[in-house]
Amino acid sequence: MKAISLVARRIPAALVLLIGAVFLLPACTTTPSYPELPATAAGPVAPDYIIGPGDNVNIFVWQQPDLSVTVPVRPDGRITTPLAEDVAAAGKTPTQLARDMERVLSEYVRDPVVTVIVSGIVGPYSQQVRVIGQAADPQAIPYRENMTALDVMIAVRGLTDFAAGNRASIVRVVDGETKQFGVRLDDLVKRGDISANVHMLPGDILVIPETWF
Repeated sequence: MKAISLVARRIPAALVLLIGAVFLLPACTTTPSYPELPATAAGPVAPDYIIGPGDNVNIFVWQQPDLSVTVPVRPDGRITTPLAEDVAAAGKTPTQLARDMERVLSEYVRDPVVTVIVSGIVGPYSQQVRVIGQAADPQAIPYRENMTALDVMIAVRGLTDFAAGNRASIVRVVDGETKQFGVRLDDLVKRGDISANVHMLPGDILVIPETWF
């Protein structure tokens, strides 16, 4: 009789915990902790491409094959080419770098004409979209015009089995202030809900947390 009485006293407590878990489950798995970033019909106009460390730049000097080379942008943001040492490249557009190279080479070549072509694009940090957390392949991605969350998910090969995609968020600088917005990646990737697709901006950080269950 004592054993039966003890079990009877424990049942209500167990039921309370079970009911609490049922009510908490939807909030933990689907509700973003941040204001949701609305989907937009058109993305922002992409700015001119800015060269960053890690990019490869093809320096073509008209009628000067000995001066035409492909070189990487060093971690310090500079490049070295024949007759031009330690020229700052990072933070400039290809056209700006071409004009700078013409000024440097004009000391050795009469009226040089330089064209700069960027390959192996990495871009500066301010032009990258970084993905952290429960993505299959977290990484920094060079921003492209009209890039969306779906494009980013394809680039990082989707979500892991432990991702809480509907609790993901985008960290974005708006008018000089850092803000965080919720995005519904489970709805987008697993359910094909295109209304959950949002446009990305250069410098965005996509944070994908781990599920609590």
